[in-house]
Amino acid sequence: MVKFDANMVDNSENEVLFLLSNEAIARGAVEAGVRVATTYPGTPSSEVGDTLSHIAGKSGMKFQFSINEKVAIETAFAASISGQRSMVFMKHVGLNVASDPFMSIAYTGVRAGMVVMSADDPSMYSSQSEQDNRHYADLAHVPMIEPSNPQEAKDFLVLAFDLSEKFKLPVLFRTTTRVSHMRGAVTPGKIREGQPDTGVFIRDIHEFVCLPSNSYTLKEKLIEKEHELKKESDISPMNRIIRKGTGEYGIIASGAAYNSVMDVISEYDLDISVLKLGFTNPLPESAIVKFISDNKKVIIIEELDPYLEYKIRTIAQMNKLDSTIFGKLDGYFSESHEFTPDTVAHSLSRIMGFAVQDVPENKLVLPARPPVLCPGCPHRATYYAVKRAVKMMNKTDTIYASDIGCYSLGLYDPYEEADTMISMGSSIGMANGFAMSTKQKVIAFIGDSTFFHSGIPPLINAVHNKLNMLVMVLDNGTTAMTGQQPNAGENFSPPGDELPPVSIENIARSIGVADVQIVDPYDIKETLKAVTKALRENTLSVIVARRECAILRDKAMQKTHRVITYTVNQDKCGKCMNCVENFACPAISIEGGNIKIDSNICDGCGVCAEPYVCPFKAIEVAQ
Repeated sequence: MVKFDANMVDNSENEVLFLLSNEAIARGAVEAGVRVATTYPGTPSSEVGDTLSHIAGKSGMKFQFSINEKVAIETAFAASISGQRSMVFMKHVGLNVASDPFMSIAYTGVRAGMVVMSADDPSMYSSQSEQDNRHYADLAHVPMIEPSNPQEAKDFLVLAFDLSEKFKLPVLFRTTTRVSHMRGAVTPGKIREGQPDTGVFIRDIHEFVCLPSNSYTLKEKLIEKEHELKKESDISPMNRIIRKGTGEYGIIASGAAYNSVMDVISEYDLDISVLKLGFTNPLPESAIVKFISDNKKVIIIEELDPYLEYKIRTIAQMNKLDSTIFGKLDGYFSESHEFTPDTVAHSLSRIMGFAVQDVPENKLVLPARPPVLCPGCPHRATYYAVKRAVKMMNKTDTIYASDIGCYSLGLYDPYEEADTMISMGSSIGMANGFAMSTKQKVIAFIGDSTFFHSGIPPLINAVHNKLNMLVMVLDNGTTAMTGQQPNAGENFSPPGDELPPVSIENIARSIGVADVQIVDPYDIKETLKAVTKALRENTLSVIVARRECAILRDKAMQKTHRVITYTVNQDKCGKCMNCVENFACPAISIEGGNIKIDSNICDGCGVCAEPYVCPFKAIEVAQ
C-alpha cells in the first residue's frame, strides 16, 4: 500500500500507485494543474472529493464541497473563465440539478480547461433512478470522454483538459459505478506546472452574457466547434482497435462494458476484433466506417441506453455499409442494469453460436437483510418519537414525505415513515402539494445537507403560501450517507479550515417560520413533546432534531477509549418487546426468549434505556 497523500501530489513519474479510479481521477486533476475543484458528494463519485479534500491544498488547488451541484458547476465555470483550470464532479442525478448552467456554459464556452464529471450508477446500487448521462453530451453539444479503468481515468482526464482548452468547451467526463470503484495499478504522469494561482476575469459581455441576441450567435459557433471535434475524435488516442480474428465479427464497446467484453473474449478465446471507444461524443466517424467495413458482422456492446448503437447505425446507413449490426435495438442486449462478463457471454453466444459455460447456481439462501439505521443513529430516536406522537394523537392518515439520505431508511419496518421519496429536497416540495390538496397532516423529513442543497426554496414556498405542515430537519452534522463529507452547517471545511456555520433554525426563522423548535433526539421526552406541540398546530412548524452522526461519535469515543455499552437486566425485563419491535436497534435481539444486547454492536447511546423505550428500566450500563 502506498503512502496515499505523499504520492498523490509528488511529481515522481516512476512509482506505480494502486488506486481506485476515483482516486486516479483526483491524481489526474493534480497532474492537469487544476486550480479550482468543486462537488456535491454523491455515490459513485464521492471518493474523488474525499481524496481531493486531503491533497488539494498541497497541490495548490482550491477545493470546495458546494451546497449543491448547480452552485458547484457555476463556481467552477467562473474559475475557468478567469483563467484557472477547473473541475466539477457529481453523481448522475446531480447533473440534473446542474443542467441549467451546464447547457448555457456549452454556449459561452470556457477559457482555461474545464471538465464536468458525471458518475452514472447502472443497476442503481445507491440511486433513485438509472440514468444514462451520455445523452447530456448530445444535448449540450460538448465532447465526452469515457475511461474504462484507473489508468485511463487519470490519463483521459488530463487529455480532457487539453481538449477543453483547445476547443474552449467544457468536457463531459463520464464514469460508471464499476469503473469508479475499480482498483488497479496507475503509473503517474508529470504534474503540469505554470498554472496561475490567482485568476483574472476579463470582461466580454458578448461571450458570457446569454441574452438571446448573443446566444443566437453562440449557438452557431457551438455547432461549428462540434464539426471540428469530429476530426479530433477520429485521431484521438482514446479510441483504438484491438485486432484479432478473421473479420467475420467485430465489437464496438466503451466504458465498463469494454472490460466485460475483453474478459469474455479471453475466456472463450473468440476470434474477434474490438473498437474501443474512449472519446464518445462526437464519435470517430471515419474510424467507425473503416471498422464496420472490415467486419461482416458488428456487435455494439454498451450499458444502459443504445446511445452508441443509434449513432453507429446512422453512420452505417449514411455510408451505405452492408455489414450486419447487432445490439440492443434488435433485442440481443438488455437496455437496463449493469453488464457482467456472464451476461455479455450469453448475448454473444446467441449471435456467434458458441456454448456458454453456465455459472453453477448458488443454492445457499441468505436471510433477507433490509438496510437499517446504524446503532446509535439519532434518526432512529427521532422516528421512534414521531411515530409515538402520531399514535398518541390518533392521527391515522398522516402523510410522510421523505428525502434522499440516511433518513430514507425511515421507510422500513417498524418506522414506516416514508410514503414518498423522489429527489433531493423533494420532501418539503411534495409536502407543499399534499398540504394544498388534502386535509391530512403532512410530515416532511429532510437532512441538514439536503436542507441546504435544495430544501430551502420549497420551505420558502410553504411560508409564502401559508401551508400547514411539519418539517423535521434531521441534523446529524454531516453528509452521512456518502461518507461524512462536511456541509454548510459545520464550522470547518477540509482539511480543517475554520468557516462560519450556517444556522438551519435562523434560516427558517428569517424566512418567516414562526414555530421553530430545536431538540436533541436522544432526549425522547423532549422530542415527543415538541412533535406533539407541532402536530396540534394548524400551521407550518420546523423541528431541528440535532445530534451528531453515530459514526463520527464512535470515532471520537474510540480515540478517548471511553466506550460504554448497555446490557439487559433479565430480572427486571418484563418481556414487553418494545425495544425489539418498535425501537429496533440492530444491537438488540431475542435469544432463547430473552432480550440481549450485542456489546460488539452496541453504540452506547443509551436511548434504549430511556423509560419511553424500556418502561421496566431493565436496560442498564454494562459493568
